[in-house]
Amino acid sequence: MAASTANPETDNNPVLASSQLIKQGAEAKIYRGVFMGRPCIAKQRFKKKYRHPTLDAKLTNKRIVQEVRSILRCRKQGITTPTVFFVDQVNQCIYMEDIQDSVTVRDFIRRLQKSTSPDDQTALQELADKIGGVLASMHSCDIIHGDLTTSNMLLRQPESSSPLILIDFGLSQISTLHEDKGVDLYVLERAFLSTHPNTEELFERVLKVYGQSYKKSADVLKKLEDVRQRGRKRVMIG
Repeated sequence: MAASTANPETDNNPVLASSQLIKQGAEAKIYRGVFMGRPCIAKQRFKKKYRHPTLDAKLTNKRIVQEVRSILRCRKQGITTPTVFFVDQVNQCIYMEDIQDSVTVRDFIRRLQKSTSPDDQTALQELADKIGGVLASMHSCDIIHGDLTTSNMLLRQPESSSPLILIDFGLSQISTLHEDKGVDLYVLERAFLSTHPNTEELFERVLKVYGQSYKKSADVLKKLEDVRQRGRKRVMIG
């Protein structure tokens, strides 16, 4: 007898059943498919079997609502994000726009770093300006992304004329605290410098534009330095 290939996570959902699993993280599976004739990305959160089903559903749906709220708040602020098509709280899934013909900022930076062309070096500086400006806009409306990396930023092709596109708001929250915004910048700084060696000056440019574009940036950047100091102390102590 042939082994069953039934998948309870997708069999009751025709969109997911016909979609391709492209990534599996700690909290969700990411599918690429079609939603009502439009290319889409579907993000389905896992059920946590160690939690009571009622509590798990409540906490997961709360996280989904927060993720969608952050995306919509960003869009209202003029920040480019994927369009949310539909939220299926029964199956704990968000259907959103698939940003086609795009490249991650991670891959874009790596490509430019290999080049010696003055134009490509200028493109890196322009990219830093875009990142700093978008972060300033995001924090000015009190959105904390929670997982800022160059993999969670996209550019459409041609990259030079593309706005910066933020994705993956799964850990986002709304907060007015300077500390939370400083931690948000610190997470990006650590990810940026570890993924892209020898880009300290480029990241300083990101922070310079952030400082020029966000009126409360002085307090946030002070908190960023405090967080850096705590990080260094933890490294020294081990």
